Amino acid sequence: MRLLSLAAPLAFFLVLAGCASKPAMQNGIPVNDPFETQNRRVHAFNKALDARVIGPAARLASGREDRGPDGPGAMDPVINAGANLSLPGKVANSLLQGRPEPAIKNFFRFAVNTTLGIGGLFDPAGRDFGLPEQDTDFGETLAVWGVPEGAYLELPVLGPSTQRDAVGKVVDLVIDPLHHLLHRDAAWAALGLRAASKAGDRARFGDTVDSVMQDSADSYAQLRLIYLMHRRYELNEGGTEIDPYAEAAAVDAIDPYAE
Repeated sequence: MRLLSLAAPLAFFLVLAGCASKPAMQNGIPVNDPFETQNRRVHAFNKALDARVIGPAARLASGREDRGPDGPGAMDPVINAGANLSLPGKVANSLLQGRPEPAIKNFFRFAVNTTLGIGGLFDPAGRDFGLPEQDTDFGETLAVWGVPEGAYLELPVLGPSTQRDAVGKVVDLVIDPLHHLLHRDAAWAALGLRAASKAGDRARFGDTVDSVMQDSADSYAQLRLIYLMHRRYELNEGGTEIDPYAEAAAVDAIDPYAE
């Protein structure tokens, strides 16, 4: 709880540090990017990493080259297990937001998939019980608490974010109940499995990822716009609904912890 009491002031401090400049407009969308020069350097690193390591490794590991984007892949159980391990943290965030209904649904989804789904390798909760994942994170918790998004950031490996969401990513790792319940080695293994599950998403949306990351005239600006539009829509902050597959693909390309 001490960490939670410090999280909001820390977020406000970071936000205020990046709010001095007037937001610019991109395709009619306000973009607060005072760190664009540094962000573009990070983006160049992330883009090269995706082209040379993440993309090829994801395609090789998933075995989707000959199956098509919707066919069963070798990493499907890993994707399912990684997503299942993220559910306790989502339960905690829903409770912190004062939203018991999604917390209850995610709790029962976790219970069903952990037992009947053999540790989350399969998804009977969604397939047989009508319990889809209720997505959330501590960035959304801060938004519910009234913390503004702050400046846009692109983080090394983790990809597109904002100051508020960057704080949220750190806190999410700490408040995750599994982080405290599991032995240290088991907790690190669970984190590694969650990261590995994103490789399957990278392969699943490979064509869209490549079109955004590798084929765009300005991939930095396009990824920034996709992220901000969808994130604001997701948080009811005036964003625009876009193709969820395009957004998920673009973000998952370089964000192994996005859920």
